Amino acid sequence: MDWKFTSEKDLANTFNNTIDPFWEEQVSRGHFAGKGDVDVHYAWCIPDTPRSTIVISSGRIESYLKYKELVFDLYQNGFAVFILDHRGQGLSGRMTHDPQHGYVAHFDDYVDDLVYFTQNIVVPKQQGRLQLLCHSMGGAIGALTLLRLPTLFSKAVLASPMFGIKPALPNWLANSLITAGLAVNKLRKQQSGYFFGQTPYIAYPYSLNKLTHSKTRYGLFRALYDEERRIQLGGVTTEWLCAAHGAMNTIEKSAGAITTPSLVLSADNDAIIDNKRQRRVVGQMPNARLVVIEKAYHEIFTESDDLREEAMTKVLDFLAAT
Repeated sequence: MDWKFTSEKDLANTFNNTIDPFWEEQVSRGHFAGKGDVDVHYAWCIPDTPRSTIVISSGRIESYLKYKELVFDLYQNGFAVFILDHRGQGLSGRMTHDPQHGYVAHFDDYVDDLVYFTQNIVVPKQQGRLQLLCHSMGGAIGALTLLRLPTLFSKAVLASPMFGIKPALPNWLANSLITAGLAVNKLRKQQSGYFFGQTPYIAYPYSLNKLTHSKTRYGLFRALYDEERRIQLGGVTTEWLCAAHGAMNTIEKSAGAITTPSLVLSADNDAIIDNKRQRRVVGQMPNARLVVIEKAYHEIFTESDDLREEAMTKVLDFLAAT
């Protein structure tokens, strides 16, 4: 199918003249009280006669504001789109004394929010089939959601899913470091604290980034976070890492029960995700197809045009197929 995608060429002007006005005119926003009364923010848009309805589960540190280009592309190609900011990041509420702490008590809290969002906000407005699109940490949340409610979504796309993270440590060492980090926080009488080596938000220059080959898209991402400081997030807390470790182990042990037809995009040069573990997990998913995006860094949906268009074409072909 002949899909239409935005281009890196003159992308700043495209944002000013097309994407930002689209967000002002076509995208609605809201929020709900998630588990424990944490404020969860979301956005949505519905074109005329949509092909299907897509729910986006984004990655760590991300906000729906970072997804403006992707949401625009999906809408232009006839898809209704709903996206939420996970608790503890983006525009959603924080749960610790430091708003930059990457924190969650348990990944099931993310899943509870996503399920509530889907069932109570998306489904009443749904047109066509209900489909899931995930990136990175959002892929772990998505996989846990598919385990809990196998028939909620007709299809799922998992891009660079967080089924394992680098450095890939043996369980005993990971558990020892997490236990030590939790003990330090307890001694300090803190609800949460950065894991060893983690820091508040740092805007790394493009030359040091391992997220995307697109200097243009990386620059727009950093400019957004400079402008919208409330969405800035620092490194992970020991509590988040403990929750993530448990979630990834659950996903690997239960992968055979993830029966939703799924397309998994694996970024070949991913510096964040442990691709060996990721691909091992995908190999156990009975209805999953793995596609490796050669040379791609972690952020497949903000990659350079050649890599992004390859991935986006595979995604939309998969979602549009009957």
